[in-house]
Amino acid sequence: MNWWVFILLTVIIFGGAAFLMGQAIAETWRPAWQNIAYGFPLAAANRFLDGALFGGDWLDIWQYVLDAAVIIAIALFAHRITLARKMVTQYPWLYEPAGILSWRDRAG
Repeated sequence: MNWWVFILLTVIIFGGAAFLMGQAIAETWRPAWQNIAYGFPLAAANRFLDGALFGGDWLDIWQYVLDAAVIIAIALFAHRITLARKMVTQYPWLYEPAGILSWRDRAG
């Protein structure tokens, strides 16, 4: 496994796509589990490009699992950030920020 290819392709390129995917799913108020469902095909595309462009093994199941885990984790992170921002901005009379990933009931 070439770590430079992993960082460039999986973390930067497909991680960026996963971040945008998580934001889009949260913006339309869809549930977080959809990030998982859409993350696996995105990881398959990552494996394909790794094999086609960098000579990686297309059928390496452990690399696919690692790619999918990274992509899904980034998508879930983006989903939670976007959902927390939406809750605070759309319902300011009910909620206030409680960090980057959460919100709480507005006091008083």
